Amino acid sequence: MLTGWFLWFILIWVVLFIGLMAIGGFFMFRKFLKRMPKEDGKSAMDWEEHYVGETIHLWGDDSKALLTELVSPVPDLFRPVAKQKIAGKIGELALEEKASSISFDLIIRGYIIASPKRDHKFLRKKLTQMKIDTTPYEHLLD
Repeated sequence: MLTGWFLWFILIWVVLFIGLMAIGGFFMFRKFLKRMPKEDGKSAMDWEEHYVGETIHLWGDDSKALLTELVSPVPDLFRPVAKQKIAGKIGELALEEKASSISFDLIIRGYIIASPKRDHKFLRKKLTQMKIDTTPYEHLLD
C-alpha cells in the first residue's frame, strides 16, 4: 500500500491531471461547436473566413496596424483568434455597407460588436488609452 509523501504526490497529480484535461476538453468542445455547420451549411468560423477573404483587398497597412493595436490586451495565446473574429465582423460590416476601404469607423464598430459584452469595460479602457472618443459608439457599448 502507498503511504507518505508518494501517496500525496500521486493524489495531487491525479487531481491536477483531471482538472487540466477538463479545461482542455472544454476549450476543444467550444472550438468544435464553432465549426458545426448552421442551417445555411456554413459554420461561424467559415463565415469569418469568408468575410475576411472577401475584404482582404480593402485593408490598408494603417488599418491592420490599428487592429493589431486594439487586440494587444488579449493574451498572446488567444490573440490570433480574437483578431480573426474581429476582422470577420469588420469584413461583414464592410460588405453590408459596400465600403471601398476599411475605415477607422468600421474598425471601431466591428471591434465593439465582435467583443463580448463582459469585455466592454476593458474595451472602453483600451479606447480611452488610445485617445479614441467613444461617444459616437455608446449605443453599441450598452
